Amino acid sequence: MKYFVQMLLVFCTSCSMNHMIQQEREQILSTLPDTKPQPVTEESIQSLPEPVKKWLRRSGVVGRPEIRYGWILQSAAMKMKPNQETWYHAQAEQLFTTTPPAFHWTVKMKMNPLIAIKGRDLFVEGKGEMRIRMNSLINVVNESGEKIDEGTLQRYLGEIVWYPTAVLSPYITWEPIDNFSAKATMRYKGTEGSGIFYFNEKGDFIRFSAMRYKENTPDAKRFEWIISVRKHAILDGLKIPVEMEATWKLDKGDWTWLKLTIDEIIYDHDKRE
Repeated sequence: MKYFVQMLLVFCTSCSMNHMIQQEREQILSTLPDTKPQPVTEESIQSLPEPVKKWLRRSGVVGRPEIRYGWILQSAAMKMKPNQETWYHAQAEQLFTTTPPAFHWTVKMKMNPLIAIKGRDLFVEGKGEMRIRMNSLINVVNESGEKIDEGTLQRYLGEIVWYPTAVLSPYITWEPIDNFSAKATMRYKGTEGSGIFYFNEKGDFIRFSAMRYKENTPDAKRFEWIISVRKHAILDGLKIPVEMEATWKLDKGDWTWLKLTIDEIIYDHDKRE
């Protein structure tokens, strides 16, 4: 009887989280504008730094309508702490919108035969939130606040390489650095963050660097957070990075905590539920 009650509680809690996820996704999609997307033109990118323009041309966005939203299916290997040796494998799905800027990311990860993790990261209206539950029951992480807001905005900024027409967002300003890099600053709903985009000679995006809060404590410090590209591919008509690594540059050394693969990306159609 006790086991049955425990299983029923897990089931009900899982249903509750799934219902929350469904409602959040529907709310994000309900904010999309009804106007027709405008095509990206040479004229519309002229004010951008040269390496950014070169990247947009190479990715294939010039002549294509601006991307309003999409779905990204991901496979990942993750480490939960710097001294961890074992990689945990996970599957994730992400909804993003560019007008207005938002993302909704869910991940499922099996840590061992008895422990499963389900997480949800959210960036909406300039605010961020992180939730992780163990076995759909125990709250492991439930974080929000200004540091989370800034960090999730910086994550959104770094991930526009998957939907490059977002480069033209009115919330993002660009500063040239040299022939192979440019700084982007995003300001939205009172939250602000910056990062540097790096490109190779061909114009491919190869790295993103930002100073992010690693913790959400009052005395938390910013550390350099780097996304490095391992492979590009053409998906749904655009050349984007499909294999990437995320690394924290910490005082005690580098911590590569994420290896990410884009399995599928779908733009501007198929409102997957």
